[in-house]
Amino acid sequence: MNKILVTVVLGAVAATAAAAQSAQQPPQQPAQATPGQPPASAGQPVIKDPAEYNAYVGAIQQKDPAAQISGLEAFMTQYPNSVMKVSALQTLMQDYQQANNQQKTIDTAVKLVAADPCNVRAMALLSYFNRLKAQGGDANAKQDLTDAQKYGQMGLDCLPKFTKPDGTSDADYEKMKAQMSGIFNAAIGVAKLTDKDYDAARKALRAAVDSNPDSQKDFSIVYPLALAYPGPTPPDPKTPPDSLNAIWFAARASIVAPTPQYQQQIEKYAKNQYIKYHGGDDGWTDVLAQAKANPDPPANFAITPAPTPDQQAHNMATATPPDKMDFAQWEFILSNGSQADRDLVWNAIKGKPVQMNGTVIKATATEFDIAGSSDDIDAKKADITLTFEDKVPLRLIPKEAASLDFQGEPASYTPNPFMMVMEKGKLLKAAAPSPAKKAPVHHKPASQ
Repeated sequence: MNKILVTVVLGAVAATAAAAQSAQQPPQQPAQATPGQPPASAGQPVIKDPAEYNAYVGAIQQKDPAAQISGLEAFMTQYPNSVMKVSALQTLMQDYQQANNQQKTIDTAVKLVAADPCNVRAMALLSYFNRLKAQGGDANAKQDLTDAQKYGQMGLDCLPKFTKPDGTSDADYEKMKAQMSGIFNAAIGVAKLTDKDYDAARKALRAAVDSNPDSQKDFSIVYPLALAYPGPTPPDPKTPPDSLNAIWFAARASIVAPTPQYQQQIEKYAKNQYIKYHGGDDGWTDVLAQAKANPDPPANFAITPAPTPDQQAHNMATATPPDKMDFAQWEFILSNGSQADRDLVWNAIKGKPVQMNGTVIKATATEFDIAGSSDDIDAKKADITLTFEDKVPLRLIPKEAASLDFQGEPASYTPNPFMMVMEKGKLLKAAAPSPAKKAPVHHKPASQ
């Protein structure tokens, strides 16, 4: 599922990044020092050189955006140390953003941060654009995320110093800060997730979602948050995954995904997370409906956890005759069941021909290593060793990762890590049923 994170192109850049510019004040008009007049008011920049003053005012008063860009670039080239440098760069950054010139916006924002080290508007744009480039599959994604995280942390550090712009209401001022906090935390969180620092990723991405209602609808934030909650596989026992939040935000990600294809894929992922936790798909539609109606989990949100693996194995063993089970159910019971449940299944299938489908991991003329359950197929890990009485002709030996229809007779197994040896191997031409999902669930009977 991580592939979606780095391949989907997410939305219009200007839409979300507009939060960084929502605090943009009108271009600052400088005072010009004039002999015989009183000094300008405190804090107001003063241009002493008439030529410099005229160059700046002539550029800033241009109504045509292209002309304003041209004039300000010329001004910055001629007067690189002007007292109006920060104001000129802020206006340029805004002009380039409105012109949808992403690279020039980034370049100008970098210059602005160099000139004004706590300019949170520029930092918000840099955090956002660099994160989005990385998530969009940019060739320099690693550096993009490094930069996004750097400016995100700088932005969080400087945000308390961000003063309310003139003419801004208190409500709008608080909204600006919340939007920029969301941008900064999202950049940090995605970078931490890529580095597999799941604790830090969860903290930052959850802060991004909680600080800004718009983030709760942003797939580029909600989906990474869903991926951050499960953590390592298998999880570190000292920091167990937050399963309920993992399921909830995966469901939310499926709802806000940008295309029907991604919605379906992520809903399947979310449902699998639910089944692994709950032990079945009953109740899933209710969870999905709640996630659709609410951006945050309700205060009383709960999912009944599944029985323990040995309990599930016993339920499987008593619910379905072994010859009606699929391979994933055999594997689960033989790996997790009591000795009595293992014996019940093994005595029923040992030495009897089984026809199924799998993926080739390695193949020689006398022995194939095959992944038979879908989890092991995904992990590219063999769970079946198929042996042949006669050598397989070279032209019939399948390539690695090929799908294979075959027959074999279970001869022995080891429970952990699971491996079943099947003897008297045969290659089949007719298609066999696809392998079942290896999960602690009640599968529908599948003919073997």
